[in-house]
Amino acid sequence: MRILLLNGPNLDLLGEREPDIYGDDTLGTLEAELAVQAEGLGCALRSVQSNHEGALIDAVHAARKDCDGIVLNPAGYGHTSIALRDALIAVRLPFVEVHLSNLAAREPFRHRTLTADVAVGRIDGFGIYGYHLALDALVHHLRARAAAYSEKN
Repeated sequence: MRILLLNGPNLDLLGEREPDIYGDDTLGTLEAELAVQAEGLGCALRSVQSNHEGALIDAVHAARKDCDGIVLNPAGYGHTSIALRDALIAVRLPFVEVHLSNLAAREPFRHRTLTADVAVGRIDGFGIYGYHLALDALVHHLRARAAAYSEKN
């Protein structure tokens, strides 16, 4: 099983940017922890981070060729990018949306994301641990879907 970890704008500044909201862990730490977790789950993890909407869309398009699912933190693009939403719908890969902060406890414009309703689920408010939950949830979803398919065929 292959999983894409896709992080949007400003997540390259984890550990520096507003640590009271986003925590002290760096993106490198997060990626290393998730790679270990993925290996323990029998998965390969590929990590991509970009501050550019088009690069994120390109990564989603590329994932359709070699990934089974996506753990996605669209960051600010979750609130604004219809194009990212359309790409996720087009590739038909299951994904779990994750956010470090509790979006409902933040500014009103952050309460809704354009990608959440097409995701398998959304996890927010648990900091870095939310990514671990998202990876577990996605792998569980993919395995359950594969088992259901096997039973039908």
